[in-house]
Amino acid sequence: MTTIHTGQEQTAKAEQATVQPFAVISGAQVQRTLEGRESEIVELTEEIYRVHAAGDSVNPPSYFLRFPDRPNSRIIALPASIGGRVRVDGMKWISSFPDNVAAGIPRASAVLILNDHDTGYPFACMESSIISATRTAASAALAADRLSRGRARPARIGFFGVGLIARYIHRFLVGTGWSFDDIGVYDLSAESAAGFRGYLEQTVGAGRVTLHDEPEQLIRSSDLVVFATVAGTPHVHDPSWFRHNPLVLHVSLRDLAPEIILASANVVDDVEHCLKADTSPHLAEQLTGDREFLDGTLEDVMSERITPPTDRPLVFSPFGLGVLDLGVGKYVYDEVAAAGELQVVDDFFHELRRYG
Repeated sequence: MTTIHTGQEQTAKAEQATVQPFAVISGAQVQRTLEGRESEIVELTEEIYRVHAAGDSVNPPSYFLRFPDRPNSRIIALPASIGGRVRVDGMKWISSFPDNVAAGIPRASAVLILNDHDTGYPFACMESSIISATRTAASAALAADRLSRGRARPARIGFFGVGLIARYIHRFLVGTGWSFDDIGVYDLSAESAAGFRGYLEQTVGAGRVTLHDEPEQLIRSSDLVVFATVAGTPHVHDPSWFRHNPLVLHVSLRDLAPEIILASANVVDDVEHCLKADTSPHLAEQLTGDREFLDGTLEDVMSERITPPTDRPLVFSPFGLGVLDLGVGKYVYDEVAAAGELQVVDDFFHELRRYG
Protein backbone atom coordinates (compact mmCIF):
# COMPACT_ATOMS: atom_id res chain seq x y z
CA MET A 1 0.00 0.00 0.00
CA THR A 2 1.44 3.36 -1.07
CA THR A 3 1.01 6.41 1.15
CA ILE A 4 0.62 9.67 -0.75
CA HIS A 5 1.25 12.85 1.23
CA THR A 6 -0.60 16.11 0.67
CA GLY A 7 2.00 17.57 -1.66
CA GLN A 8 2.03 14.37 -3.70
CA GLU A 9 -1.77 14.38 -3.85
CA GLN A 10 -1.76 17.88 -5.27
CA THR A 11 0.89 16.92 -7.82
CA ALA A 12 -1.03 13.81 -8.85
CA LYS A 13 -4.23 15.83 -9.20
CA ALA A 14 -2.44 18.43 -11.32
CA GLU A 15 -1.02 15.74 -13.57
CA GLN A 16 -4.51 14.32 -14.15
CA ALA A 17 -6.03 17.72 -15.00
CA THR A 18 -6.94 18.25 -18.63
CA VAL A 19 -8.15 21.25 -20.58
CA GLN A 20 -11.59 20.74 -22.07
CA PRO A 21 -12.18 21.82 -25.67
CA PHE A 22 -13.60 25.33 -25.86
CA ALA A 23 -17.13 25.45 -27.28
CA VAL A 24 -19.42 28.24 -28.48
CA ILE A 25 -23.14 27.68 -27.97
CA SER A 26 -25.49 29.87 -29.99
CA GLY A 27 -28.77 31.41 -28.91
CA ALA A 28 -30.59 29.07 -31.27
CA GLN A 29 -29.06 26.07 -29.50
CA VAL A 30 -29.89 27.53 -26.10
CA GLN A 31 -33.51 28.12 -27.08
CA ARG A 32 -33.95 24.63 -28.56
CA THR A 33 -32.48 23.06 -25.45
CA LEU A 34 -34.71 24.96 -23.02
CA GLU A 35 -37.94 24.77 -25.02
CA GLY A 36 -40.60 22.87 -23.08
CA ARG A 37 -38.32 22.27 -20.08
CA GLU A 38 -40.03 24.75 -17.74
CA SER A 39 -40.70 22.26 -14.93
CA GLU A 40 -37.14 20.90 -15.07
CA ILE A 41 -35.63 24.39 -14.92
CA VAL A 42 -37.83 25.43 -12.00
CA GLU A 43 -36.71 22.30 -10.12
CA LEU A 44 -33.09 23.14 -10.96
CA THR A 45 -33.64 26.70 -9.71
CA GLU A 46 -34.97 25.39 -6.41
CA GLU A 47 -31.94 23.10 -6.10
CA ILE A 48 -29.53 25.98 -6.74
CA TYR A 49 -31.25 28.18 -4.14
CA ARG A 50 -30.81 25.38 -1.60
CA VAL A 51 -27.13 24.89 -2.48
CA HIS A 52 -26.58 28.65 -2.22
CA ALA A 53 -28.33 28.81 1.15
CA ALA A 54 -26.18 25.94 2.41
CA GLY A 55 -23.06 28.01 1.67
CA ASP A 56 -21.76 25.89 -1.21
CA SER A 57 -21.45 28.85 -3.55
CA VAL A 58 -19.64 32.11 -4.11
CA ASN A 59 -21.78 34.97 -5.37
CA PRO A 60 -20.00 38.33 -4.99
CA PRO A 61 -21.68 41.65 -5.74
CA SER A 62 -22.39 42.46 -9.36
CA TYR A 63 -20.04 44.93 -11.03
CA PHE A 64 -21.59 47.78 -12.99
CA LEU A 65 -19.87 49.41 -15.94
CA ARG A 66 -21.52 52.79 -16.50
CA PHE A 67 -20.89 55.47 -19.13
CA PRO A 68 -20.87 59.25 -18.53
CA ASP A 69 -21.96 59.86 -22.14
CA ARG A 70 -24.74 57.20 -21.98
CA PRO A 71 -26.14 57.46 -18.43
CA ASN A 72 -29.16 55.23 -19.04
CA SER A 73 -27.00 52.34 -20.30
CA ARG A 74 -24.84 49.85 -18.42
CA ILE A 75 -23.02 46.54 -18.68
CA ILE A 76 -23.01 44.26 -15.64
CA ALA A 77 -20.60 41.49 -14.69
CA LEU A 78 -21.97 38.71 -12.49
CA PRO A 79 -19.16 36.37 -11.41
CA ALA A 80 -20.15 33.30 -9.42
CA SER A 81 -19.32 29.75 -8.40
CA ILE A 82 -21.81 27.01 -7.56
CA GLY A 83 -21.11 23.64 -5.97
CA GLY A 84 -23.49 20.73 -5.52
CA ARG A 85 -23.88 18.55 -8.57
CA VAL A 86 -23.55 21.56 -10.92
CA ARG A 87 -19.99 22.38 -9.78
CA VAL A 88 -18.94 25.13 -12.14
CA ASP A 89 -17.51 28.65 -12.01
CA GLY A 90 -18.11 31.48 -14.45
CA MET A 91 -19.48 34.92 -15.25
CA LYS A 92 -22.42 36.50 -17.03
CA TRP A 93 -21.65 39.72 -18.91
CA ILE A 94 -24.97 41.43 -19.66
CA SER A 95 -25.65 44.83 -21.18
CA SER A 96 -28.76 46.98 -20.83
CA PHE A 97 -29.11 49.68 -23.48
CA PRO A 98 -32.74 50.94 -23.32
CA ASP A 99 -32.37 53.05 -26.46
CA ASN A 100 -32.13 49.81 -28.44
CA VAL A 101 -35.90 49.40 -28.17
CA ALA A 102 -36.54 52.48 -30.34
CA ALA A 103 -34.23 50.97 -32.94
CA GLY A 104 -36.24 47.76 -32.99
CA ILE A 105 -33.73 45.51 -31.22
CA PRO A 106 -33.88 44.08 -27.67
CA ARG A 107 -32.67 46.19 -24.77
CA ALA A 108 -30.43 43.49 -23.30
CA SER A 109 -27.71 41.26 -24.72
CA ALA A 110 -25.49 38.84 -22.85
CA VAL A 111 -22.87 36.12 -22.93
CA LEU A 112 -22.07 33.53 -20.27
CA ILE A 113 -18.62 32.06 -19.71
CA LEU A 114 -18.31 28.68 -17.96
CA ASN A 115 -15.01 27.82 -16.25
CA ASP A 116 -13.83 24.37 -15.25
CA HIS A 117 -14.03 23.81 -11.49
CA ASP A 118 -10.58 22.15 -11.27
CA THR A 119 -8.42 23.97 -13.83
CA GLY A 120 -10.16 27.35 -14.10
CA TYR A 121 -9.99 27.10 -17.90
CA PRO A 122 -13.07 28.43 -19.71
CA PHE A 123 -14.77 25.63 -21.62
CA ALA A 124 -17.82 27.38 -23.05
CA CYS A 125 -19.10 30.75 -24.19
CA MET A 126 -22.83 30.87 -24.79
CA GLU A 127 -25.46 33.41 -25.74
CA SER A 128 -27.05 34.32 -22.45
CA SER A 129 -29.95 36.73 -22.87
CA ILE A 130 -32.17 33.64 -23.17
CA ILE A 131 -30.48 32.01 -20.18
CA SER A 132 -30.89 35.22 -18.17
CA ALA A 133 -34.58 35.51 -19.05
CA THR A 134 -35.06 31.81 -18.32
CA ARG A 135 -33.51 31.89 -14.85
CA THR A 136 -35.46 35.06 -14.02
CA ALA A 137 -38.73 33.48 -15.13
CA ALA A 138 -37.96 30.20 -13.36
CA SER A 139 -37.26 32.09 -10.13
CA ALA A 140 -40.53 34.00 -10.51
CA ALA A 141 -42.53 30.83 -11.21
CA LEU A 142 -40.95 29.08 -8.23
CA ALA A 143 -41.77 32.05 -6.00
CA ALA A 144 -45.35 32.25 -7.29
CA ASP A 145 -45.86 28.59 -6.41
CA ARG A 146 -44.21 28.64 -2.99
CA LEU A 147 -45.59 31.99 -1.84
CA SER A 148 -49.17 31.25 -2.90
CA ARG A 149 -49.43 28.00 -0.94
CA GLY A 150 -50.75 29.70 2.18
CA ARG A 151 -53.34 31.80 0.34
CA ALA A 152 -55.93 31.40 -2.40
CA ARG A 153 -54.19 30.56 -5.68
CA PRO A 154 -54.33 33.67 -7.87
CA ALA A 155 -56.64 33.45 -10.89
CA ARG A 156 -56.20 37.07 -12.03
CA ILE A 157 -52.72 38.14 -13.12
CA GLY A 158 -51.51 41.58 -14.13
CA PHE A 159 -48.35 42.32 -16.11
CA PHE A 160 -46.86 45.76 -15.45
CA GLY A 161 -44.26 46.08 -18.22
CA VAL A 162 -44.47 43.68 -21.14
CA GLY A 163 -41.04 43.03 -22.63
CA LEU A 164 -39.09 39.80 -23.00
CA ILE A 165 -39.02 39.06 -19.26
CA ALA A 166 -42.81 39.33 -18.96
CA ARG A 167 -43.23 36.91 -21.86
CA TYR A 168 -40.85 34.40 -20.28
CA ILE A 169 -42.53 34.67 -16.88
CA HIS A 170 -45.90 33.99 -18.47
CA ARG A 171 -44.43 31.03 -20.34
CA PHE A 172 -42.94 29.56 -17.18
CA LEU A 173 -46.13 30.03 -15.19
CA VAL A 174 -48.19 28.28 -17.86
CA GLY A 175 -45.48 25.63 -18.32
CA THR A 176 -45.64 24.76 -14.61
CA GLY A 177 -49.40 24.37 -14.44
CA TRP A 178 -50.79 27.86 -13.90
CA SER A 179 -53.92 29.09 -15.66
CA PHE A 180 -55.70 32.42 -15.32
CA ASP A 181 -59.27 33.59 -15.80
CA ASP A 182 -58.14 37.16 -16.40
CA ILE A 183 -54.85 38.62 -17.62
CA GLY A 184 -54.31 42.36 -17.30
CA VAL A 185 -51.70 44.25 -19.32
CA TYR A 186 -50.22 47.71 -18.72
CA ASP A 187 -47.23 49.36 -20.37
CA LEU A 188 -46.21 52.93 -21.09
CA SER A 189 -45.97 51.91 -24.73
CA ALA A 190 -49.38 51.23 -26.25
CA GLU A 191 -47.67 49.39 -29.09
CA SER A 192 -45.85 47.06 -26.68
CA ALA A 193 -49.05 46.43 -24.72
CA ALA A 194 -50.93 45.55 -27.91
CA GLY A 195 -48.11 43.27 -29.01
CA PHE A 196 -48.13 41.43 -25.69
CA ARG A 197 -51.89 41.02 -25.89
CA GLY A 198 -51.44 39.48 -29.33
CA TYR A 199 -48.90 37.04 -27.90
CA LEU A 200 -51.23 36.12 -25.02
CA GLU A 201 -54.22 35.57 -27.28
CA GLN A 202 -52.23 33.04 -29.29
CA THR A 203 -51.44 30.92 -26.22
CA VAL A 204 -53.65 28.03 -25.13
CA GLY A 205 -56.10 28.82 -22.33
CA ALA A 206 -55.05 32.45 -22.00
CA GLY A 207 -58.34 33.59 -20.45
CA ARG A 208 -59.70 37.10 -20.91
CA VAL A 209 -57.02 39.67 -21.76
CA THR A 210 -57.56 43.31 -20.81
CA LEU A 211 -55.43 46.30 -21.70
CA HIS A 212 -55.43 48.87 -18.90
CA ASP A 213 -55.01 52.60 -19.44
CA GLU A 214 -53.93 53.26 -15.86
CA PRO A 215 -51.62 51.29 -13.53
CA GLU A 216 -54.07 51.57 -10.63
CA GLN A 217 -56.69 49.64 -12.62
CA LEU A 218 -54.22 46.86 -13.35
CA ILE A 219 -53.05 46.45 -9.76
CA ARG A 220 -56.49 46.60 -8.12
CA SER A 221 -57.87 43.98 -10.52
CA SER A 222 -55.01 41.46 -10.07
CA ASP A 223 -54.36 38.81 -7.42
CA LEU A 224 -50.86 38.27 -8.84
CA VAL A 225 -48.95 41.32 -10.11
CA VAL A 226 -45.75 40.99 -12.16
CA PHE A 227 -43.50 44.04 -12.36
CA ALA A 228 -41.10 43.66 -15.30
CA THR A 229 -40.12 47.21 -16.22
CA VAL A 230 -36.87 49.09 -16.79
CA ALA A 231 -37.69 51.66 -14.09
CA GLY A 232 -34.70 53.13 -12.27
CA THR A 233 -36.69 54.79 -9.47
CA PRO A 234 -40.05 54.07 -7.79
CA HIS A 235 -43.11 55.11 -9.78
CA VAL A 236 -45.87 53.33 -7.82
CA HIS A 237 -46.48 55.18 -4.55
CA ASP A 238 -49.96 54.50 -3.22
CA PRO A 239 -50.23 51.57 -0.76
CA SER A 240 -54.03 51.62 -1.06
CA TRP A 241 -53.76 50.13 -4.56
CA PHE A 242 -52.61 46.92 -2.84
CA ARG A 243 -55.32 46.85 -0.18
CA HIS A 244 -56.64 43.52 -1.53
CA ASN A 245 -53.31 41.88 -0.49
CA PRO A 246 -52.05 40.54 -3.83
CA LEU A 247 -48.93 38.47 -4.40
CA VAL A 248 -46.40 40.74 -6.15
CA LEU A 249 -43.47 39.47 -8.21
CA HIS A 250 -41.31 42.60 -8.06
CA VAL A 251 -38.85 41.35 -10.66
CA SER A 252 -37.62 44.77 -11.79
CA LEU A 253 -36.85 45.74 -8.18
CA ARG A 254 -37.27 49.51 -8.35
CA ASP A 255 -40.95 50.06 -9.10
CA LEU A 256 -42.39 50.29 -5.59
CA ALA A 257 -42.04 53.23 -3.20
CA PRO A 258 -40.64 52.38 0.24
CA GLU A 259 -44.08 53.04 1.77
CA ILE A 260 -45.49 50.09 -0.19
CA ILE A 261 -42.60 47.84 0.82
CA LEU A 262 -43.10 48.78 4.48
CA ALA A 263 -46.83 48.06 4.28
CA SER A 264 -46.18 44.57 2.86
CA ALA A 265 -44.66 41.25 3.79
CA ASN A 266 -41.33 40.97 1.98
CA VAL A 267 -39.37 37.99 0.69
CA VAL A 268 -36.09 38.29 -1.27
CA ASP A 269 -33.74 35.84 -2.96
CA ASP A 270 -30.64 37.04 -1.10
CA VAL A 271 -30.70 39.70 1.60
CA GLU A 272 -27.27 41.28 1.04
CA HIS A 273 -27.65 41.41 -2.72
CA CYS A 274 -31.15 42.82 -2.67
CA LEU A 275 -30.46 45.58 -0.16
CA LYS A 276 -28.13 47.64 -2.33
CA ALA A 277 -28.06 49.64 -5.56
CA ASP A 278 -31.16 51.65 -4.56
CA THR A 279 -33.64 48.84 -5.04
CA SER A 280 -37.03 49.45 -3.43
CA PRO A 281 -36.10 47.29 -0.40
CA HIS A 282 -32.80 49.16 -0.15
CA LEU A 283 -34.67 52.48 -0.11
CA ALA A 284 -36.92 51.08 2.62
CA GLU A 285 -33.84 50.16 4.65
CA GLN A 286 -32.41 53.65 4.19
CA LEU A 287 -35.72 55.17 5.29
CA THR A 288 -36.11 53.07 8.45
CA GLY A 289 -32.49 52.37 9.34
CA ASP A 290 -33.16 48.66 9.79
CA ARG A 291 -34.25 45.46 8.02
CA GLU A 292 -37.18 44.53 10.20
CA PHE A 293 -39.54 44.80 7.22
CA LEU A 294 -37.93 41.71 5.63
CA ASP A 295 -39.64 38.41 6.45
CA GLY A 296 -36.86 36.27 4.95
CA THR A 297 -35.65 34.61 1.76
CA LEU A 298 -37.41 32.35 -0.71
CA GLU A 299 -35.28 29.48 0.56
CA ASP A 300 -36.54 30.21 4.07
CA VAL A 301 -40.05 29.72 2.70
CA MET A 302 -39.10 26.54 0.83
CA SER A 303 -37.54 25.09 3.99
CA GLU A 304 -40.57 26.17 6.07
CA ARG A 305 -38.50 28.30 8.41
CA ILE A 306 -40.96 31.12 7.77
CA THR A 307 -44.60 31.31 6.71
CA PRO A 308 -45.42 34.64 5.07
CA PRO A 309 -48.54 36.35 6.45
CA THR A 310 -51.68 36.56 4.35
CA ASP A 311 -53.13 39.76 5.84
CA ARG A 312 -50.84 42.05 3.85
CA PRO A 313 -49.56 42.31 0.29
CA LEU A 314 -46.73 39.81 -0.24
CA VAL A 315 -43.82 41.13 -2.32
CA PHE A 316 -41.05 38.96 -3.77
CA SER A 317 -38.01 41.03 -4.78
CA PRO A 318 -35.32 38.90 -6.49
CA PHE A 319 -32.02 40.62 -7.19
CA GLY A 320 -31.06 37.85 -9.60
CA LEU A 321 -28.11 35.67 -8.62
CA GLY A 322 -25.21 34.72 -10.88
CA VAL A 323 -25.35 31.16 -9.53
CA LEU A 324 -28.71 30.75 -11.28
CA ASP A 325 -27.18 31.73 -14.63
CA LEU A 326 -24.41 29.18 -14.06
CA GLY A 327 -26.88 26.45 -13.20
CA VAL A 328 -29.03 27.00 -16.29
CA GLY A 329 -25.95 27.50 -18.47
CA LYS A 330 -24.36 24.25 -17.31
CA TYR A 331 -27.67 22.46 -17.92
CA VAL A 332 -27.68 23.75 -21.51
CA TYR A 333 -24.02 22.81 -22.01
CA ASP A 334 -24.55 19.27 -20.74
CA GLU A 335 -27.61 18.76 -22.96
CA VAL A 336 -25.89 20.11 -26.07
CA ALA A 337 -22.78 18.00 -25.35
CA ALA A 338 -24.89 14.86 -24.82
CA ALA A 339 -26.54 15.47 -28.19
CA GLY A 340 -23.12 15.70 -29.84
CA GLU A 341 -23.81 19.24 -31.04
CA LEU A 342 -21.02 21.24 -29.39
CA GLN A 343 -19.39 23.72 -31.76
CA VAL A 344 -15.77 23.42 -30.67
CA VAL A 345 -13.17 26.06 -31.52
CA ASP A 346 -10.08 24.01 -32.37
CA ASP A 347 -6.82 25.22 -30.81
CA PHE A 348 -8.56 28.02 -28.91
CA PHE A 349 -5.99 27.50 -26.14
CA HIS A 350 -2.79 27.19 -28.12
CA GLU A 351 -0.05 27.31 -25.47
CA LEU A 352 -0.83 24.37 -23.22
CA ARG A 353 2.70 23.26 -22.34
CA ARG A 354 4.70 25.34 -19.90
CA TYR A 355 8.03 24.82 -21.63
CA GLY A 356 7.09 24.35 -25.27
